[in-house]
Amino acid sequence: MAAFRDIEEVSQGLLSLLCANRAEAQQRRLLGRQEQMLERLLETQDGAEQRLRETLAAEEEVAQSLLDSKERVCQGSAELQRLEAELGKVTEDDARLQASLLQLTRELKELRELEADLERQEREVDEDTTVTIPSAVYVAQLYHRISKIEWDYESEPGMIKGIHHGPSVAQPIHLDSTQLSKKFISDYLWSLVDTKW
Repeated sequence: MAAFRDIEEVSQGLLSLLCANRAEAQQRRLLGRQEQMLERLLETQDGAEQRLRETLAAEEEVAQSLLDSKERVCQGSAELQRLEAELGKVTEDDARLQASLLQLTRELKELRELEADLERQEREVDEDTTVTIPSAVYVAQLYHRISKIEWDYESEPGMIKGIHHGPSVAQPIHLDSTQLSKKFISDYLWSLVDTKW
């Protein structure tokens, strides 16, 4: 039994040796797996850090873009207010100019009507003078031939001046119509006319 015990002890020693070998192999395997997991963990960590850097860069870019957009909105708002004020001023100017144009149009219409009226009156006067002036000229020339009086048309108002060219001498005429009656003046002038035809 001692041999059996020896065999048993050797078997147990072999078994414990085998177990120790197995534990070592298992430990090596576990260490290998742990190393692989660490490598994967490091790779994942590197990837996560890279993604984090990219995300931070993207966030920074978006934030800058947002700030730029806000700045543009502020500038656009100020520009819009300026344009609205300018539009209000232009609208007021336009209304004032429209009112002025309407007033000028009315005045132009009135002036055209006045011009047409004046042209009509001028035509009427031309028609009247065409008939009247020749007869008035004829009467004036006839009176001059009969009376032989040359009138001074540059005398002061109220004064009747001229020269009567009588049969033998020229006689000046100087009468004040403010002191003499019209009948006296008429009688005096006709008395100068030689009625012996």
